[in-house]
Amino acid sequence: MKRALLLAVLGGVAHAATLPSQPILSGGCCPGAVWTPDSRALLFLDGPPARPSTGIYTVPAGGGPVTRRYATVAFYSPALKWSVRPGTGEATTLTRLADGRRFTLPTRGGDVVWNRAETRLAYARSATTGNYDRRVTQIYIADVFAAPRSVATVYGGGPTAWLDDRTLLVSGKTSAGARDRDLFTLDVQTGTRRTLRTALGFRAVQVSPGRTQVAYTVSFDSQARNGLWLQRTDGSAPRRLPEFGAYLWRDARRLLVIPLRADGGPHVLRQLDTQTNTWTTLGDLGDQIRQADWQVSPDGARMSYLSARDGNVRVLRLP
Repeated sequence: MKRALLLAVLGGVAHAATLPSQPILSGGCCPGAVWTPDSRALLFLDGPPARPSTGIYTVPAGGGPVTRRYATVAFYSPALKWSVRPGTGEATTLTRLADGRRFTLPTRGGDVVWNRAETRLAYARSATTGNYDRRVTQIYIADVFAAPRSVATVYGGGPTAWLDDRTLLVSGKTSAGARDRDLFTLDVQTGTRRTLRTALGFRAVQVSPGRTQVAYTVSFDSQARNGLWLQRTDGSAPRRLPEFGAYLWRDARRLLVIPLRADGGPHVLRQLDTQTNTWTTLGDLGDQIRQADWQVSPDGARMSYLSARDGNVRVLRLP
């Protein structure tokens, strides 16, 4: 009895209820679905034979008719203001969807990182040969329709996110021969760096929607450094979380975690309130997520994932 009560206090991990979900696509469709900014639908790439032509399609979050949203296959900015099309050479073409106005940047096909207003972006240009850990990487920023400028040099790294319109979160080494990387903030106007953490490497760096916290994983380092960590972006001390697995921010204060388990059972969804440091077990999926393909809607109310059972996208409401 005492053990059962203790487990209940800790969040009911041993008796997680299955969260109801529904498939919103069928036929093994489709990896890589992302939420629209209004949280009402998901976007995904598809084409023949399931669809009449290749394009970016949309389906309502509650299921329903599938329609084509964009005929052009491209990367689309989080707010759906821009399409981003890497070319065969160095140039990437960015098109403002509202009026079709375009400009290009020499990104060599690399990703671009948008600020919240999608008026400024950052990207990295690395050497194309050699060990990634030793490649010199130039970090550039650009306002839309303006020329880029270099703001930093790192080795084996690049920009992760904008914290505000003048501060980038970056990871990388200070020299080719260095062992460790820094996770640091960069003031792109003054060049001032503030190191948040130093480790062999940082994986799955996730900045909270409020831009005040960052979660990251350190692995293959010392026992003291390895783990899932949470840290404020103002540089305060990091804290290691008691779980290890996949994670996404639900909103500015709540972090969703799917703990790594070796028993092969359904994935369990846990939630950390970072302000109260309270863990809650929301339930299990009755399923597993294929290829770590899951997303939280921008309003934090729902979650989508690619089912390992049948390869279809499913959606559930978060408790």
